[in-house]
Amino acid sequence: MTQEKQPTFDIVRIYTKNVSLESPNTPEVFKLNVQPEIQIQLGNDHREVDPNIHEVLLRVTVTATYKVEDAEGDEAETKVMFLAEVEQAGLFLIDGFEEAQEAHLKGAYCPNILYPYIRPALDHLISGAGFPPVMLSPINFEAVYADRLAQQAEEAAEEQVDA
Repeated sequence: MTQEKQPTFDIVRIYTKNVSLESPNTPEVFKLNVQPEIQIQLGNDHREVDPNIHEVLLRVTVTATYKVEDAEGDEAETKVMFLAEVEQAGLFLIDGFEEAQEAHLKGAYCPNILYPYIRPALDHLISGAGFPPVMLSPINFEAVYADRLAQQAEEAAEEQVDA
């Protein structure tokens, strides 16, 4: 009797890959009484580093900008208050899954594991630069992944029509 190989998933290691902060207008920005506009960008990438060992990367970039008025009171330009980025990565053992299941693990499940590590790292980075912390809301990576799949399917359908 032969045993069928069971799919295997395990966390090998979680680590911070990159941290950066730019605050080009300090210390002058501390004198201003402005409400910054906060933009949050999310990125996800993965690569196989050894057989069945995959590095999954989650990147969160927080950009705070503010408007500067000219002498007449018109909005003259947008300036950066700060730009903070954290790349959190993990090595994951992923073996024996079907292609779609493996893609789901790397695109939704693993980022969900990494995200809780990014939140305090960004909080520490931003508050350490003298700015109020930015509260990152929970993210539904399942929905983000489903949206990405739908967008890819839509783009593929458009390419079929154009061909």
